[in-house]
Amino acid sequence: MKGHCYFYLVILQFAMAVIWPLQLKAQHKLQQLDDQILINLSNNRTPEKTDFFLFLSNHNDWVNVGVPVGLLAGGIIADDKRMRQNALYVASSSAVNVLVTMLVKKIVKRPRPFLANVKIKAVYQPSHYSFPSGHTSTAFTTATALSQAYPKWYVIVPSYLWAGSVGYSRLYLGVHYPTDVAAGALLGTGAAFSLRTLRAD
Repeated sequence: MKGHCYFYLVILQFAMAVIWPLQLKAQHKLQQLDDQILINLSNNRTPEKTDFFLFLSNHNDWVNVGVPVGLLAGGIIADDKRMRQNALYVASSSAVNVLVTMLVKKIVKRPRPFLANVKIKAVYQPSHYSFPSGHTSTAFTTATALSQAYPKWYVIVPSYLWAGSVGYSRLYLGVHYPTDVAAGALLGTGAAFSLRTLRAD
């Protein structure tokens, strides 16, 4: 079990020791790529797409809370112990992910794209740090935990489509760099896998 306890730490270390330093080491090339992707997206926005991706982004928390609450309610109504356990698994994975994401944000302190480059126009301007993307990490935590709890294609496919769309929405809205989103997806997935491993023990 000790080996499994370090699994999530390894994922966290990878995000901080590989992705972030890589961005610093290749400052010009990778930062230019990050910037250019966001500039291209901001230059090709439409009102319809903006409304759609704002909807996805704004409802991310509702989904992440609604999934474990729905499982818990269903487990109580149906007197299904496994469903109640899955609700706890999804909720605990999300809690761990939120704590780690907040910690990494405070350690890295990466400015938001619209603060670092005036050419990047954000749809709105969050005040907290950029790396990693919290919306993306929570979406991928829920998607991974739900897919681990119910490993069926009709659960896995829509779960990851949702998570991927949330991640893309953060780019489209101009509030996160691609590297923020990649790290968020990695952290969120790692949180769910690590809790699943510990649960199996």
